[in-house]
Amino acid sequence: MPSSGFGLIETAMLAAYFIPAIVASTRKHHNAVAIGVLNLFLGWTILGWIGALIWACTNPRPSTP
Repeated sequence: MPSSGFGLIETAMLAAYFIPAIVASTRKHHNAVAIGVLNLFLGWTILGWIGALIWACTNPRPSTP
């Protein structure tokens, strides 16, 4: 019997799509919003997704006291 709604596979695919934004947010990157926007609009292109992931993995600016 087919189930309706959002399933486990779709949820996993959505989470995988937003890995760069999740990484940036988790690392408290100072450009996390910009990375998320790039991921949202250009993540469907492989280069956009890889670019967002690389940007998210760069060292965030040290916080000033």
